Amino acid sequence: MATKQTVNSRDGSSELAYLTEAMKAPALRDAAVRLAERDRDEGWSHEEYLAACLQREVAARDSHGAEGRIRAARFPSRKSLEDFDFDHQRSVKREVIAHLGTLDFVVGKENVIFLGPPGTGKTHLATGLGIRACQAGHRVAFATAAQWVTRLAEAHQAGRLSDELARLGRIPLIVVDEVGYIPFEPEAANLFFQFISGRYERASVIVTGNKPFGKAHMFRRTRARQRLNSTGSK
Repeated sequence: MATKQTVNSRDGSSELAYLTEAMKAPALRDAAVRLAERDRDEGWSHEEYLAACLQREVAARDSHGAEGRIRAARFPSRKSLEDFDFDHQRSVKREVIAHLGTLDFVVGKENVIFLGPPGTGKTHLATGLGIRACQAGHRVAFATAAQWVTRLAEAHQAGRLSDELARLGRIPLIVVDEVGYIPFEPEAANLFFQFISGRYERASVIVTGNKPFGKAHMFRRTRARQRLNSTGSK
């Protein structure tokens, strides 16, 4: 009888390996093997065992998807909200950032603006929120204001500006870093205005800059404006 059980177990393992490979579900394969012993020890029902295995696969796929979205966003570095030193940068209100970290502003298609001199943590916060959004399943795109303008100008010259604006409009969160550091020429300013105003009530923007914006109506749906000062800055 023991020999028959061993053979059946071996056959079952081979079948499981084949099926999970066909499904492209390596996490499910590993979980099924690891959880089988726990299933026997704790007397799980078939439904409990299956749910536990599938939870491992879903978690693995979510993790891989988040990593792909983070890479696609092209953040300048990988910085999380948890790494931000609020004790060092006291002009940032911890409770405000915690609320932004819930990503309600992305769901509400609202904007976030961080203003302050260099070295005050604006890019860190914008990156942290962007990564949090990627982990929550949102697509994100990050670039400096100068890079965005260059991209739009190239699309304009190629006669595909409308298509490019439409494509960017489908990204739930855009991060525009370093607004105001380099002055725009009139044509560049117009392209930037089209880019930002076209997202009004359609998708969210996080902006970092070193000075207030002249066309403030572009950011009417703004969830938070944080002004960072250089006291205790990094």
